[in-house]
Amino acid sequence: MNYTIKQFAEMFQTTEHTIRYYTDIDLLPCQRDEGNHRIFDDASVNWMQGITCLKRCGTPIKEIKRYCDLCRQEESEENLKARYQIILKQCEQAHKKKAEAKATAEFMDQKAKHYKDILAGLIPDDTNPGNWNQNK
Repeated sequence: MNYTIKQFAEMFQTTEHTIRYYTDIDLLPCQRDEGNHRIFDDASVNWMQGITCLKRCGTPIKEIKRYCDLCRQEESEENLKARYQIILKQCEQAHKKKAEAKATAEFMDQKAKHYKDILAGLIPDDTNPGNWNQNK
């Protein structure tokens, strides 16, 4: 299936400007139609999924570009090891973010329970910063 730049940007919840930038720096492959408009296909979708995941890990564009360039090169053990190292590093970042998100979610769950208990009249409201000095 083929997608216009607008459809492609919507699919990945990003801007057309971002998609143009990615194609301009040869990060994201695309075809051109007779009017020289960018057309994206299933291969482009696969590339963009990888780019999006790497971005979510916090990978800088320069490093994503390096990874994509390696993917386009002829396969070799050296090339494969280089790509593997990039993925391992980003995997570690993803797990770190996951742990941070889990800790944040647990804190927010505790905070929500605390407010629920206050609203139910089970405990006094100790959440107002204006009251903090009074409790000391």
